[in-house]
Amino acid sequence: MAACLLGVVLFFVQLHIVPSKPTSISKAEPTAQSTNGEHLLNSLKNDVQENTHPNGTRQHLPHAIIIGVRKGGTRALLEMLSLHPDIAVADSEVHFFDWEDQYRKGLQWYVNKMPFSFPHQLTVEKTPAYFTSPEVPERVFNMNESIRLLLILRDPTERVLSDYTQVFYNHKQKNKLYPPVEELLLKNGEINVDYKAINRSLYHTFMQNWLQFFPLDHIHIVDGDRLISNPFSEVKKVERFLKLSPQINASNFYFNKTKGFYCLRDGNRDRCLHESKGRAHPPVDSYLLDKLHDYFHEPNKKFFELVGRTFDWH
Repeated sequence: MAACLLGVVLFFVQLHIVPSKPTSISKAEPTAQSTNGEHLLNSLKNDVQENTHPNGTRQHLPHAIIIGVRKGGTRALLEMLSLHPDIAVADSEVHFFDWEDQYRKGLQWYVNKMPFSFPHQLTVEKTPAYFTSPEVPERVFNMNESIRLLLILRDPTERVLSDYTQVFYNHKQKNKLYPPVEELLLKNGEINVDYKAINRSLYHTFMQNWLQFFPLDHIHIVDGDRLISNPFSEVKKVERFLKLSPQINASNFYFNKTKGFYCLRDGNRDRCLHESKGRAHPPVDSYLLDKLHDYFHEPNKKFFELVGRTFDWH
């Protein structure tokens, strides 16, 4: 009899401790691993110390992040925003959310990479690789679900050629050979979908990932092509998005005929982007350009539908 009663008790205990299995889980729902990471991050947030300078400035987590895209004009945008007295920018790309060894160092390490800023200033950092890194949106969300995100995009074909140009010159400076652009863009006569520069221009695939965690009104898309031709109008839109007072003026920009693009005028100081920016792209056969335009046509349409606006892309 005692054995029978013990069996019944054990049966009900086992029923109680066995967890029920969810029937389904959407992509936006956190997994057990990401939930553990979120709890860890929340505990780390509580332990973050804002470093204070005697002049009253502090280092703290960013209020806005330029998340990309690579070769979209992120450095130019950051330099233009630095003209605003209510903006403090991180000088270098931090790569906190996309590099595992950096991310494991925790939020205090991240804060220590931020600029010192006054209480009235917004802190902004930029790391172009964030946009195309699949794990980053959730990590940023776990840090601050209300953060403002800036995304600057160019015509996908132009971005691909700019991407190639940068890598080509990086190799050239190290006296290393790099294949001609045609060899990388084409494979068996068709667009080489394995070429990373091509994949980085499929904006809709990455945008879908970000929209799982952030509403569209938290992501301001800067037209990178217009930032080149009319930077003042694009920067004014960013000011409004960040809820900043209008401080940047048309007089802060002047066209440098030698360089072939706009430079900045900050008081009595003129400054242009580094010579590595704005390099001429390699000559590309019109046949190959047409193939690139055709390849990006449908992905571009998907992106336009996703964000509810169009861009003047081929």
